[in-house]
Amino acid sequence: MFFAKAKGKRGEIYVYDPIGQSWDGNGITANSFRDTLKELGNVDALDIYINSPGGSVFEGLAIFNQIVRHGASEKIVHVDGIAASIASIIAMSGTEIRMAENAMMMIHNPWGMAIGGAADMRKQADALDKIRDTLLTTYVSRTKGKSKEIGDWMDEETWMTAKESYDRGFADKITDSKTVKAEFAMLKNFAKVPDQFKSSTEANMSAKMMKMQMRMTQVAK
Repeated sequence: MFFAKAKGKRGEIYVYDPIGQSWDGNGITANSFRDTLKELGNVDALDIYINSPGGSVFEGLAIFNQIVRHGASEKIVHVDGIAASIASIIAMSGTEIRMAENAMMMIHNPWGMAIGGAADMRKQADALDKIRDTLLTTYVSRTKGKSKEIGDWMDEETWMTAKESYDRGFADKITDSKTVKAEFAMLKNFAKVPDQFKSSTEANMSAKMMKMQMRMTQVAK
């Protein structure tokens, strides 16, 4: 789910999808985010609501920079469910970051794929190191934390509660709990997904598989 609406001079954007375009055409791209910002018009404040497992690093960085550059004097990020991977970087764009008491944030090292020989693999590794440095700099700049400590958390794929995020500078305020679904197929790719997200994701994927099987059976008939 991705949409925006304006209430007078205040704009609301809901980032409730993976970042970047997926194979089925879903997901939030930098271009779609740019167009949505334009549709809001000249607003003085932005409320950005996040419930996303992350996705494309470069699409996310572009979205982050669009928010930072926007002319609104107030840009409040609300983490309603999860802000994982590059979605946590998008969260860092807020002049204020608010997390629901039952929300979580996850930071980790960037991933990538390469096809080719040893030289190609080394180039990919070097590129990932540079991307990691960019992400780490963004976290350190916003949280005022120690680079070594945050880097260690990234190495470990660290999931933080709202309280932990607040204590570590990743959130400025904890708000009341919210009831939102965090059923994203992408979560299965992470190593340390909390049980409350893992179970709902697995159940959702099982339901989708059953629907696909039913459709295949109907076609076969």
